[in-house]
Amino acid sequence: MKFAIAYSTADGLDPDRLVAYARHAEDCGFEGLYLPEHIVLYPGAAIGPFEIPPALPYPDPLDCLGFVAAATRRLLLGTAVLLLPYHHPVVLAKRLATIDVLSRGRMRLLTVGLGTLPGEAEAAGVDFGTRGRRADEAIDVLRLLWEGDEKGVGFTGEFFGFDGVCSYPKPYGVTHLPIHVGGSSRAAARRAGRRGDGYFPGGALTPEERAVQWELARTTAAEAGRDPDALEYTRWGSIDMSSERVEAYAAQGVTRIVVSPSSTEPERQRDEMSAFAERFALPRIG
Repeated sequence: MKFAIAYSTADGLDPDRLVAYARHAEDCGFEGLYLPEHIVLYPGAAIGPFEIPPALPYPDPLDCLGFVAAATRRLLLGTAVLLLPYHHPVVLAKRLATIDVLSRGRMRLLTVGLGTLPGEAEAAGVDFGTRGRRADEAIDVLRLLWEGDEKGVGFTGEFFGFDGVCSYPKPYGVTHLPIHVGGSSRAAARRAGRRGDGYFPGGALTPEERAVQWELARTTAAEAGRDPDALEYTRWGSIDMSSERVEAYAAQGVTRIVVSPSSTEPERQRDEMSAFAERFALPRIG
C-alpha cells in the first residue's frame, strides 16, 4: 500500500507553511502531496448539500506543486483533482512536462476530473454539458503531444485541433505522465478504464457502489484492450485510520490511500503526520 497526503489552503496560502508541511510529509515517508483545484467560486456554489464559501482560497495547484518541488527531494506531486475541461490541453501538456522535468520526474500523481459547479464552467467559457467529452479529448491530446517527435503531430476533434506541432520538453524519462481519473460516478469509472492509468473516486458512495465502480473501471479497461491489472486504485482515508481498515481497503483492490490532517494547527498537523507514519512504518528519510 502507498500512502500520500493532501494539503488544504483553507486558512490561506502561506509559502513558509506550505514548504514546512511538504518537507515534513517527505521526511515522514509519505509518497506524495496532493492539492485540489477550483478555477473560480461564487455565492451559492455547492457540492451536494455543502455550500463552498466564495472567499475560500484555491491557489493554482500546478504553481504550488512547482514551488513544493523546489523545496523537496523525492515527494511526488499530485492533484485531486485538476479540472481538466477548464484547461487547454496544448498549454497544459507543456506546463505538466515542465514541472516533471524540473522536479526530475515527480509530477506523477496527476488526477483529473470534470468539476460539478455549472457557474465555474460558465466562467471558464465551457459548456457544462460537454465537459465529459472535452476531458476525454484533452487526455488524448496530452498523450499525443508528449509522445510526438520533431516531425510534429496533428489532431482533429470536436473541441481541439492542430496539425504538425511539436511540444517540448517531454516528461522526464517516460513517454507520457500517468493520468488518474477522479470522480464519483460510473461515467468516471468508465473513463478511468478507457483512458486512465488509475481511478481515484471521491464522494459519499456506499461500499456496494464503490465496488461496482471499481469493477466497471476494470471491465471497461479489458473491453478497450487494456490491462485492468495495470490500473491503480486510489482512495481517500482518514489520518487516524487503523491497520485493519487499511487491510480492508487492500482487500478491495486499493493501491494508494490519501489522508489529510484533522487539525488546522501546523504543529498538530505535524504530530498527526508523524503518528501516522510511525503506525504504518513509512520509509522515513528525516
